[in-house]
Amino acid sequence: MAQTYEDMDAIAMLKADHRKVEDIFARFEKARGKDRKKALAEEACLELKVHTIIEEEIFYPACRGQIEGDLLNEAYVEHDAAKVLINDIEAGGPDEAFYEAKVKVLSEMIEHHVKEEEMRSEGLFSQARAAGLDMDDLADRMRTRKKSAMAELQGHPEIAAETHTFHGEDNAFAMADEPMTRRGDLPEAGVREAR
Repeated sequence: MAQTYEDMDAIAMLKADHRKVEDIFARFEKARGKDRKKALAEEACLELKVHTIIEEEIFYPACRGQIEGDLLNEAYVEHDAAKVLINDIEAGGPDEAFYEAKVKVLSEMIEHHVKEEEMRSEGLFSQARAAGLDMDDLADRMRTRKKSAMAELQGHPEIAAETHTFHGEDNAFAMADEPMTRRGDLPEAGVREAR
């Protein structure tokens, strides 16, 4: 019997999210009609915004100091680059120039990001599992946060995805090594010095 989302550990949950978004992008590629394409693009953007929230607020901070730092930093920057496209896609529509190209590039960016997270031995997920993180506890916290983020963002594409690693931004959020209490707050135990 297939494992339900409620029974998955943190990595299984994140992988399930990856498969869901890959499926949405595949349906977008095959879709005909502007309304259908817009609905699928908005669905992908919502799923990605929620996914980045649970990774950035809970999973990535738990990994800080436990896995290769450069890999984790790249993951944050990849998220932020994707968020720029997500915000632009959500602000636009299929009648605009480059709309489908933006969705395609977002799909390719996510494909690359997923590959780096899921690589067998050197990937982010493999390193996190090898570090002995409590994947069940992380999953419980991620499920709770996912529900609240979905409730907050669903039907509200005007709520932009927040970036944390670009020039001029306060990078403390992305450098946190403790799970965040809620979006934008300092970590539960405070931000430790950047390594």
